[in-house]
Amino acid sequence: MSEKPIGVAVLGLGNVGTEVVRIIENSADDLAARIGAPLELRGVGVRKVAKGRGVSVDLLTDDIEALVSRDDVDIVIELMGPVEPARKAIMAALEKGKSVVTANKALMAQSTGELAQAAEKARVDLYFEAAVAGAIPVIRPLTQSLAGDVVLRVAGIVNGTTNYILSAMSETGADYADALAEAGVLGYAEADPTADVEGYDAAAKAAILASIAFHTRVTADDVYREGMTKVSAADFESAKALGCTIKLLAICERLTTGKGKQRVSARVYPALVPLDHPLASVNGAFNAVFVEAEAAGELMFYGRGAGGAPTASAVMGDVVMAARNRVQGGRGPRESKYAKLPIASIGAIETRYYVSMNVADKPGVLSSVAAEFGKREVSIAEVRQEGMEDESGQRSGARIVVVTHRATDEALSETVAALADHEAVQSINSVLRMEGTSK
Repeated sequence: MSEKPIGVAVLGLGNVGTEVVRIIENSADDLAARIGAPLELRGVGVRKVAKGRGVSVDLLTDDIEALVSRDDVDIVIELMGPVEPARKAIMAALEKGKSVVTANKALMAQSTGELAQAAEKARVDLYFEAAVAGAIPVIRPLTQSLAGDVVLRVAGIVNGTTNYILSAMSETGADYADALAEAGVLGYAEADPTADVEGYDAAAKAAILASIAFHTRVTADDVYREGMTKVSAADFESAKALGCTIKLLAICERLTTGKGKQRVSARVYPALVPLDHPLASVNGAFNAVFVEAEAAGELMFYGRGAGGAPTASAVMGDVVMAARNRVQGGRGPRESKYAKLPIASIGAIETRYYVSMNVADKPGVLSSVAAEFGKREVSIAEVRQEGMEDESGQRSGARIVVVTHRATDEALSETVAALADHEAVQSINSVLRMEGTSK
């Protein structure tokens, strides 16, 4: 074993940071055996130095710049978030020749190129396994295990908060507001859940996955995003009748045009998923990522995607890799962006659709509604119609659910716009995509 220890600085002492420090201190002998040298904690960067934080006050400092610049620090573990001041701290560490491990998904989705270039220039490692799905190993399989394969599609449930809410709605029949309130009480949802329920968190992760899977730099701004706040209990009832459930999915896909040109699609939205698809059975706060590759076929990675201990597990996996590279004089995989594939617009994406609307209850309405789909060459696979009653028990219209065959998003959007202006359509209740079907 090398006698020279590997010095580590941790930035941030929240749930994940606290767990990382605990592992470093309590598993010192095991870590040293795996790395080939002792791993020593040099300091912990915090906003405010105070006693009673579970770490010796002598290790705490609010001078982040000085900590990451120390000569006895070899690896910087960034667990502060958000984008700033994390970006500044990571750039300073890389420029000083320190390897960096981060769990900062928002930063990696926004600044991967800048950080990767800095790491390349300094010839050090930049690892971020924990930025996508907590303890679930996804980044390393894509960058290493599947490095010799062609990844076709990556689709997954990558946000535990939204999956908990949608699972609760499916299981209990609760509406969105009640399920969100329950998630907040149980600690699954933040006081401000916007980043989760509007899909921003999942979009950042989709950008990272797409960049790695397709060797193309994809940012969060390239990801089409829809939240799940408008999903209703009625949508779940219809989904069950169709043999489906509803999940908020992050989808990254390699698309090939009729002329053989390839493009990349990265998108996040709530979608109907058939009950026999592996992602349909992922419930509660669990995450799962489903990968389809040319040679390997279908793979699924499943587990807890958030929380202090699971995320710390992924962080420490990266730390061990970075430390081994320091001991052995090697480096991990660099950013791969050689393909430089263009980003496909959402309008060009083909999938199936579920459209729910309220219409007047009179003869000829169904045929006139179907005609709007036909005008734009959107083929209808199935139609379900239910009568509606007002408070007095009188029929007040009908609810129609239309399920389409595959069509472009552009054609479907034009159809929905036309239906919204149709004299017989009282309201468009929901427009959801269907994923994981073979039709």
